[in-house]
Amino acid sequence: MIHIQNLLTDHLQLGIITAENINISQPHPVLEDRLTETLELRRELLTDEEDLFRNTCRDMMRIGSYKPTGRGKPASEYLLRVAEEGQFPRINSAADINNYISLKYLTPISLWDTDKIASDSWVFRTGREGEAFVFNSSGQTISLTDLVTGFAVSERGEIPIVTPVKDCQQTKTDKSTRNLAAAIYYPADWEAAPPLNLIIDEYAKLLGFISDNVEKQIT
Repeated sequence: MIHIQNLLTDHLQLGIITAENINISQPHPVLEDRLTETLELRRELLTDEEDLFRNTCRDMMRIGSYKPTGRGKPASEYLLRVAEEGQFPRINSAADINNYISLKYLTPISLWDTDKIASDSWVFRTGREGEAFVFNSSGQTISLTDLVTGFAVSERGEIPIVTPVKDCQQTKTDKSTRNLAAAIYYPADWEAAPPLNLIIDEYAKLLGFISDNVEKQIT
């Protein structure tokens, strides 16, 4: 299991999951059934409690100068919008599980291939001025100033890899992925449904259909 240091506990909790020896192309009938049901649900208006949770997920990112609006919204809001439009990205079984959980529970989640970054130690903090990473194959970058960011700790220092908005292109999952990790971002002061342990349990159970070993922790 990777070691996680969360320096943002006043703002958020982290649900961390790792999965080893996955078959990323394996069909996932359990996921398909649950995703179909959730996509139907998300074509309807959010309940008042769901909408409050969505806004609270935004608010947990309001640190320093960062404003979670426009293109800076949590990635879960992008998934909600495309689901409402009757569309949903299908990538591979691991990414599809990730997006399903994010859509169902309305919380942003990062996913990365752990073999593409040599580190078993991670720190989550806000980005500093000048820190950035490339987030797509076109070479576009995202500024990390005051943005919640997960950094892989290595001999080269702290390398920014994931955020609740976008993740680094370098470590995205693809057909070659065999080992991965995910980080669920959850508001620190949220005490109603859905509880973080419920979210992480469903995520881990679904990964268990395509992985030899799944581990989880909350920090």
